[in-house]
Amino acid sequence: MSNSTVRRLFVAFFALVLLSGCSESDIATPSDQVHELVYATAKDINDMNPHLYPGSMPAQGIVYESLVENTKDGIKPLLAESWDISDDGKVYTFHLRQGVSFHDGTPFNADAVKQNIEAVQRNASKHTWIKLSSKLKDVSTVDEHTVQLTLAEPYYPTLLELSMTRPYVFLSPKDFQNGETKDGVAGFNGTGPYKLVEHVTDQHARFEANESYWGGAPKVKQITAKVLPSGETTLLALQKGEVNFVFTDDRGTDSIDVDAMNRLADSGTYKIVRSEPMNTKMIVANSSKTDSPVSEKAVREAIWHSIDRKTISQSIFSGTEAAAETLFSSNVTYANIPLKNREYDLEAAKHLLEQAGWVAAKDGEVRMKSGHPLTMKLYYDANSSSQKTQAELIQNEGSKIGMKLELIGEESSSIANRRSKGDYDLLFNQTWGLAYDPQSTIAAFASESSYLHATSGIPQAKELYQKIDEVMVAKDEKTRQALYADILTSVHNEAVFIPLTNGSITIVAPANLQGISFKQTQFELPFERMYFE
Repeated sequence: MSNSTVRRLFVAFFALVLLSGCSESDIATPSDQVHELVYATAKDINDMNPHLYPGSMPAQGIVYESLVENTKDGIKPLLAESWDISDDGKVYTFHLRQGVSFHDGTPFNADAVKQNIEAVQRNASKHTWIKLSSKLKDVSTVDEHTVQLTLAEPYYPTLLELSMTRPYVFLSPKDFQNGETKDGVAGFNGTGPYKLVEHVTDQHARFEANESYWGGAPKVKQITAKVLPSGETTLLALQKGEVNFVFTDDRGTDSIDVDAMNRLADSGTYKIVRSEPMNTKMIVANSSKTDSPVSEKAVREAIWHSIDRKTISQSIFSGTEAAAETLFSSNVTYANIPLKNREYDLEAAKHLLEQAGWVAAKDGEVRMKSGHPLTMKLYYDANSSSQKTQAELIQNEGSKIGMKLELIGEESSSIANRRSKGDYDLLFNQTWGLAYDPQSTIAAFASESSYLHATSGIPQAKELYQKIDEVMVAKDEKTRQALYADILTSVHNEAVFIPLTNGSITIVAPANLQGISFKQTQFELPFERMYFE
């Protein structure tokens, strides 16, 4: 399911719950479904080919597996029991788990790994977003249960990128078509804890527990993804017990009606579970736009001081998103470093502007400098009510320090185009999120399609880009820590990424469902760990 459709489903669903005024007796107890979870999805699971991108990531995450798994404690074994890395950082040797089979009975072995990864690489143009696709030079089998990956140069995020939901996951070779996966596949047999057993397009998809799963058969024996395009239909399905699980990723939490969620939880039939921060919502400032006040550090810092994050967190998100003071939350690897705090402080913002030569004849007037007004444009996603509300709040606070912000709502694709061309002063955006950070967002600092224009105007831009290149190939952990600290300190001090809130995953589940936890990604849930009391 896509992020945007989940969000539309969730906001419609909870609004209807709230408005319907349903009593506790109206809410069916889903305890009779002791072996099944039925989750609502606003979109069909689509093509489950794990080497392409149209498919539902939560669904693919329970069917397919990677060599390694990303956890809070670092990279851990999955289909590879162990691995060795050569001294030069270019050769990764994986020792595969033995006795594992695909859902169709085909053995999982080194040949299957080689066939899958080579199939992905032959379609490299589809995977340019993941840097490993351009670094990987060769895949070879050593023996039946040992495989080697050879890179063109050292690349420390290799294991991390191998752990992602796609594309480096494994499909039964019997499902390949003419030895390829890029033009479609004949089946969807992975090695994961669940197997797809039924799919009725735009209606539902049913997954059954893999009783032969190498990690032990899941206790929840069936998971159904039910397509419910309207909020009213979803509400009725929940009340009848036809749906008993709803979840959002980090992009959906801004649409949840907290009062409605609490009403469900207060009924005793459901409970709410929320993850740690998964990403950071922010305003990106274009430091390279020399004809705009935003090119000045003092102006960017003043904007930072003028934003009341606590009010945004409490009044706009009802506490479901926490106020963010830095680009990455402290639970992101390499991001727990000391950085200068810039609290909400209008007087500090005014002082910065005055020191930089931005003056106003009297309070309430727009400040001027060398005949130019302190005016900028702030772009937000026209389809996001929360961004619009935040923009209005920021605009109002900005006026108190003599700053005029023109608010412009556009389609997200238009804003992405502005970002790549540098045609903006300020715009809303967010970090890539857990599993991808910090390395993916930081790599984007130097990418023209992402944040190059935001960073290229700062005095130390050249040094910043050099350190980004260095950190991606650094083999020594202490070296990486030092480089990341320098990179994050640099962009923080220059105030080019102005944090707002941290997004999370929110789950509404039956009260008797235990074992609910989260992965190091906002796109999957470990359903195999869940069980009913």
